[in-house]
Amino acid sequence: MAKRKAVVNLQDCVACGCCMKICPRNAISIPKGICAEIDSELCVGCGKCAKECPASIITLEVME
Repeated sequence: MAKRKAVVNLQDCVACGCCMKICPRNAISIPKGICAEIDSELCVGCGKCAKECPASIITLEVME
């Protein structure tokens, strides 16, 4: 089974922090307050951040 990971659309992210607060693995950070970054080593693809994002710019993608 392929693993899914969260991916942020960097152009549309407003760095609101909703995804960072909901992530159970602390895989999301907002360096310099610019946009969310996801640590792919920590991300387990649960999808909580994608559901929480008010702008709907986080998606889950299949990683090879």
